[in-house]
Parts: sequence; C-alpha cells; structure tokens
Amino acid sequence: MFILKILIRNAFRHKLRTSLTILGITVAILAFGLLRTFINAWYGGVEASSATRLVTRSSISLIFHLPLSYKDKIRQIDGVKTVSWGNWFGGVYIDEKNFFANFAVDAKTYLELYPEYILSPEEEKDFLRDRKGFVAGQKLARRFGWKIGDLVTLRGTIYPGNWDFVLRGIYQGRDETIDETQFFFHWDYLNEMLKKRNSTFADTVGWYMVGITRPERAIEVALAIDKTFKNSLAETLTETEKAFQLSFIAMSETILMAIEIVSFVVILIIIAVVANTMSMTYRERIGEYAIFKTLGYRNWRIAGMIFGESLVITIIGSLIGILLTFPVAKIVGKMLSNYFPVFNVADEAISMSFAASIVIGFLAAIVPTYRAIQIRIADGLRRIG
Repeated sequence: MFILKILIRNAFRHKLRTSLTILGITVAILAFGLLRTFINAWYGGVEASSATRLVTRSSISLIFHLPLSYKDKIRQIDGVKTVSWGNWFGGVYIDEKNFFANFAVDAKTYLELYPEYILSPEEEKDFLRDRKGFVAGQKLARRFGWKIGDLVTLRGTIYPGNWDFVLRGIYQGRDETIDETQFFFHWDYLNEMLKKRNSTFADTVGWYMVGITRPERAIEVALAIDKTFKNSLAETLTETEKAFQLSFIAMSETILMAIEIVSFVVILIIIAVVANTMSMTYRERIGEYAIFKTLGYRNWRIAGMIFGESLVITIIGSLIGILLTFPVAKIVGKMLSNYFPVFNVADEAISMSFAASIVIGFLAAIVPTYRAIQIRIADGLRRIG
C-alpha cells in the first residue's frame, strides 16, 4: 500500500501533464472498446446461431428459389428432426429508410425451431390462427409504436403490391444476443396470393431451416441433404446456421479488417503519448535516479518505480475509459439500432481493453527505464541544480 501511494504521488507531480495523458488514454480506450463492440455487433447473428440448425439453399445463389416439394424429402433423411422454410419478403414500411428484416415463414415449425423468440401462449395461438397475422420483435414494435391488433401495410419490392398484416405477437429475445427487430408472417398467406397472381414464385421457398437431432451429426446430415438433390434442376447447398451467417459477413470482410486495423492503430498512438510523458518524467528526474543509486538502490528498484508509475497512469485512464464504454455504447446502439439490432459490450472487448492498458504501460516505460538504469551517478548528479 505504501509503494502504491508513492507511485500515485510520483505520477501526479505534474498534475496537468498527467491529467491530459490520462484523458488521452481514456479517449483511446473508449474508442478501442467501441470499435471492438462494433465488430462484435457485426458478428451478432453468428454468436446467436444454434449448433442444431442447418440452412439449405440453392447451390447457385440465395436469390434462386427451391421447390416446396423438397420439404418432404428432407424430412425423410436420417437425423432430421424438424423442417421449416421461408422467403425473404423485402417489404417497405411507409418509407425506404424504415429498413428492417421481414420474411415469410412456416409459422408452426419456425417457432419450434427458434425457441429463443419468446411469445406468450395467447399471442402464439392468435398468430397461428390468423393467416394475415405477423409477429414483430419488441424493439421493432417500440420503434414504430405498434400494438397488438394494429394493421400494418408493407409495400412489396420483390412481390409487388400493398400487403396488409395484423400484429398478433411481440416477441422478446431469450437473452441479449437475440435480434428483436425482425418481422415475420405466414408463408401460406404469401403463397396463396402468389397463386392468385399466377406468379412463378408460387410453391417455391427461399431456403429451408432444418433442425437436427444432435449437433455432431451436422456434417453428415448436410451431406445427405445435398446428395439427395444432386443432379436435380435445383441443387442445394446445406450448411450450419453459423456458416450461413458467416457467408454474409464475408461480403464485408474488407470493412471489418479496416476497423480492426484502426482499433490497433489507436493503441499504437496512445503508446506514443504515454511514452512521451514517461520520457519527460525521466528527463526531469535524472538527478533523483542518481541519488537513488548513490543510496544503494539497485537497477531493478528504479525500473520498478518507472514501470509502476507508467502502469498507474495507464490503468487509471483505462478504467475510466472502460467504465465510459458502457453508457456510450448504449447511446451508440440506439443510434445504430436500424443496422445493428444487437449492440452490447462483450466481455471480450473489456478484457482486450484492460490487456491493452497493461501493454501500453509496459511498452511506454521501456525506453525511459533503460536510460535511467544506464546513466552514471556522476552524470546524473551534474543535473542537480
């Protein structure tokens, strides 16, 4: 405790300089934490993926549809527990800027496959009973002020026309990693309307969601599904839900790499700032280090004082930056909720921020420490006065 008091007093000898250095560290750690949170948010769908779900789509591209008849053949494959299906709808609510995910699903099997979407028993019953009913996440419902029973009209882009839906349920996520901004409705309703219009999209699906009995059988079942439809007019590609999500992220890999580089550049900049502060401290205290050597202090004690002072400064700044990360991330998350429905500060971001502060403290003190232990007593004493 006595040593810590000495280190803190030494660190704050020059209050303005130390305060500005701490401020710089705080801003840098806050920026680092937000950038890491941004990257984690990008991978939000991947983290929420289930090991017992597969996604089957066209082997050519996701924009090509598969026949509805495939569902019966998939059900017969050993290891398959549940089969559901869906179509991306791409509807617009009032204005194009009101973007949110909306798609048609086979309601009963979809809710079975995604127990993380929590509905009350009454809401689930009403949704399954109403062909024009839809379910929305609570964040989406809160965003537009929707209430149970409200009539909501989407303007179709892929499927032209105005489509009327009735809100029958508002789901909550099982935990904070679950997207609560989705909109899904009955695939049967979509298909019936397409049949009336003699659309080529009738009786076709965008993808199949397959629940399997055991996670370790994922590869086996995926290969069996693709083998079943090999050399057909619509060959399939089956992958785990996690791999399916990662395929979308891969499209923006360059952006993510740039963000990661920026996050580490921030750390390099703050290392330079702290190193500059410690170098100035070293120049001011050359005479003191010479006196310590005269009194019999060994090099490791002097090194410990310099490293300790550097760590005190960086840890104080880092702790303030980490504490500020949570409220700032909450504000940023609200601002970006349309694009990142899950924007939470992950434990990984906090641990990386704290580890970065330790690294900064050590690296910034290396050069001043080396100079302090190398200086001769006579040269140091000449600086006094």
